[in-house]
Amino acid sequence: LKVLRHEEFEEGCKASCNGPYDGKWSKTMVGYGPEDNHFVAELTYNYGIGEYRLGNDFLGITLVSRQAVSNARKMGWPLKEVTSGVFEAEAPGGYKFYLEDKEQPKQDPVLKVTLGVSNLQKSVSYWSGLLGMKIYEKDEEKQRALLGYADNQCKLELKAVGGAVDHGTAFGRIAFSCAKEELPNIEALMKKENQKILTPLVSLDTPGKATVQVVILADPDGHEICFVGDEAFRELSKVDPNGDKLLDDAMAADKSDKWFAEHNRKKVSA
Repeated sequence: LKVLRHEEFEEGCKASCNGPYDGKWSKTMVGYGPEDNHFVAELTYNYGIGEYRLGNDFLGITLVSRQAVSNARKMGWPLKEVTSGVFEAEAPGGYKFYLEDKEQPKQDPVLKVTLGVSNLQKSVSYWSGLLGMKIYEKDEEKQRALLGYADNQCKLELKAVGGAVDHGTAFGRIAFSCAKEELPNIEALMKKENQKILTPLVSLDTPGKATVQVVILADPDGHEICFVGDEAFRELSKVDPNGDKLLDDAMAADKSDKWFAEHNRKKVSA
């Protein structure tokens, strides 16, 4: 994965982009290619938080990359073969990645993102019926469904967890871009259907970059879903050739661990 851009913020986001934490934070976008046509992960870092409690809401990312499997083996990173040719790897924060040991495709190697749900039918109805996703697969026996907006895009997998969904304290969300004029329609539909709107249509600023408009929803299990206006987002999301350097400089300048140690204090556990 490549660093696509890195941004620093002095205070919490008014749309809770960094979770419900009101302090200095940063975000780093990483992916196999530009955000215009690839799935990307947004890594958020809250300077004053030492650790998060994970729940069962985010079950992992599946990608096709023989190189990733090879890299893990070279680094001595633990791999567990869960099915033939598919290996589970756990990131330092506890998040799961599922690596298919095949040649990396020319298009986006990220196949799917898996979310836990408490009621598969209810969730499929929400994501398909209300949000307009196409159902690619549905397996009642295994209690899973695969949905998406386009054949050539990363898919969303919904998987029943056999009980309530626990979001822990890490507060992730799924984001999609769409035409800006669609945002009021999405908001109006959710109001009409009495669905939860976490953040009504709002503009979000990024220092020195484009201002984007977003609407943030919650599905039946409380999974956060952000729809962002595509026109401004394409301006904001341009690959920054200085992204790696900005990230390296930010990490070098981050003295928070040292400060807490010198004051004999621990960072907050969220």
